[in-house]
Formats: sequence, C-alpha cells, structure tokens
Amino acid sequence: MTNTVFFDVDFTLIYPGPKFQGEGYQAFCARHGMEVDPLKFTAAVNSASHILDREQDAVYNPQMFIDYTAHIITEMGGSGGTVDACAAEIYEEWAACQHFLLYEDVPAALRALAERDIQLGLISNSHRCLESFQEHFELDDLIDVAISSSQHGYMKPHPSIFEAALKLAAVSPAEAMMVGDSLTQDIEGARRVGMTGVLVRRSDTSSETLAGDVPVIKSLLELAKILEMG
Repeated sequence: MTNTVFFDVDFTLIYPGPKFQGEGYQAFCARHGMEVDPLKFTAAVNSASHILDREQDAVYNPQMFIDYTAHIITEMGGSGGTVDACAAEIYEEWAACQHFLLYEDVPAALRALAERDIQLGLISNSHRCLESFQEHFELDDLIDVAISSSQHGYMKPHPSIFEAALKLAAVSPAEAMMVGDSLTQDIEGARRVGMTGVLVRRSDTSSETLAGDVPVIKSLLELAKILEMG
C-alpha cells in the first residue's frame, strides 16, 4: 500500500518561464557579445538531449549541464570564447525559483494527497535549493522530505538517491511511488529499487518507449484515482 509519493521537480511540478526560452537565451547571449537565433531554440534543445542521457547514473557534475547549455547556444548560432561563460551563467540562473512557473494542477493535487495522509517528498537532479523552492511556491506545508542530486552526490536514476530518499521518509520501497516526467531517470530509476512509478506526460511529444505496466497521466490530479486503484 502506497503511503509516500515522491515527485521530480523540473517539468513535473514547475516549468521554465521566458528567461529559459528562445528569446531569453538570446538575451543571455547578447550580454556575452553573441548573436543567436531564438527560432532555433527548440531544435537546439532536442539536439542536446544526448549530453544528459550519456551522463545518467553519474555523480552530479555541474559541467555536464554547462556542456548541455553550451551545445544549445552553439546550435542557435553562438560561437567564440564566450560560449562557456554564457552557458555557466544560464546554469547558475536555473537555480533561481523566480524564473519558473508552477503547473496549475500542482497545489490542488498535492493537497488532495496530503488530506489522504500521504507523505510527500521531492527527488530532484537540479542544483536548486529545495527548501527555497518549497517556500517560493508555498508548498513548504505539504512537502515532508526532499533530496537533490547536487546535495546527495549521485543523480537519478542511480539507486542510491532513491534509497536515500526512502531512508529520509522512513518507508520501504513497496510503500513508495515516484512521479516524474522522465521514463529513464524517474520511473525506471525508482523501479530498480522496488518503488512503483507514474509517468507524467502533459503532452504527447515524447519519443520514449513505455513498458506496458507504467501508468501515464496528463495531470497530477489523476494520482488520487491511481492510488485508489492500487
């Protein structure tokens, strides 16, 4: 019986605002003396995904995210000796909560789970301060435990970060569920240690291949029904 639900943070609970879209990148690059095409942003992000994929199960390393961001800048047309400095600035700004928006379904969904006496937790690969995140989005009265890969050392889907979260929550894997937008990092990582997983797909654009027994939801409000079925 599930009594604890862990959530990924980025693209599960929050999403980036204009600061981290095409025109936002254009503004970052302009400050570093580069001209880039904001219309190439989406394609650049898609082409950079392999950089994060190859580092899964790794020790947390900021350079991985800086390399990822530098690739996006280059694909948008940036070049020269300032690419890495610009990428590093974007990486640092990613930790600032004010640049992000909370998905509309999050407050009601979390409160509905809390009212059922479900313990709630966060497991994030971000370097964002999770205490600040909870306070900024007024979730600190709902979240019971939180752990980030920058704090723990290993990134999802490494088993140790899930095991550390379970220990903080004082629950067994069989009692816990992981909810996230990444099949590999969130769902498969959780299942490797015996947790159940629920994949969030707010759109149908993902190319990830699903195992037949992975529940898929478009809104976190669907979680209550899944828990009732389980």
